[in-house]
Amino acid sequence: MSTAIISHQQCEFHDNGQSHHPESGERLSAITNHLISSGVDWVLRSYDAPLVTREQLLLVHDEEYIDRVLATAPAHGENAVLDGDTGMNQHSLEAAYASAGAAVMAIDLTMQKKHNHVFCTVRPPGHHAGKNRAAGFCIFNNIAVGAAYALEKFALQRIAIVDFDVHHGDGTEEIFSSDPRVLLCSSFQHPFYPFSGADTKADNILNIPLPAGTGSSEWRSAVEQKWLPALDNFKPELIMISAGFDSHLEDDMGGFNLVEADYQWITHELCSLAKTHAQGRVVSCLEGGYDLSSLGRSVTAHIKELAEFC
Repeated sequence: MSTAIISHQQCEFHDNGQSHHPESGERLSAITNHLISSGVDWVLRSYDAPLVTREQLLLVHDEEYIDRVLATAPAHGENAVLDGDTGMNQHSLEAAYASAGAAVMAIDLTMQKKHNHVFCTVRPPGHHAGKNRAAGFCIFNNIAVGAAYALEKFALQRIAIVDFDVHHGDGTEEIFSSDPRVLLCSSFQHPFYPFSGADTKADNILNIPLPAGTGSSEWRSAVEQKWLPALDNFKPELIMISAGFDSHLEDDMGGFNLVEADYQWITHELCSLAKTHAQGRVVSCLEGGYDLSSLGRSVTAHIKELAEFC
């Protein structure tokens, strides 16, 4: 099976309303350009993301919060603020709907055996968005919407979410904490924004807080010791990835020192686990990654490994 990639035009036009905001539409352009220049785009099947439905959002978000986002969404030529670093322009609501809708479509594509591996090239990102709040550039929690949809529509009993963004996936943790059907594995710099996760005590949450300066060997060792055995024991029916690439050594939004080879390595390990336990099913959604050059290279390495493992 070929690997699929899902995006939406409005995702590029979403703007947080602040000059030189790091979470910009240039991120998607950098990814697209590097996929083309590397030739990887030739092996991908591209899809336009549908817009998420209200019912799908209600699987993880409070109704009051969804209504607040709708009420905040600005008209033409205006900007609005959801939280201190998460803004909206006239394109943001549709972009947020498409970003969550991409995760839903990815679930359908994998569960219906059309593709084993799907990458959602979308923004705004999602893993900081909680049940009732926007945070950290995130409006709706895309990966959580996709996972909750898979649990409901396809009656899955074991979904693993792996988050290797440099920031703790606090919104995803809030949504799925103590849900035994979801094993959440999150590695992140600590102490660092959002200053959570190091003291989490929940049987289904496996956090790896690591200090600034963490490099390839330390990060891989922690993953090998803590994540891989737990994932193998959990036997997930689906693996989902919150794919944040701001752990790269060239990305000054964090203090980790990972490189493209690390993203290729973890992708290979997760695809191997998916082949053993999940009929090969892997859904990956873009989270962070703000240095444009390293983002393009890292996402390409990630997608290339997804494609080669099909």
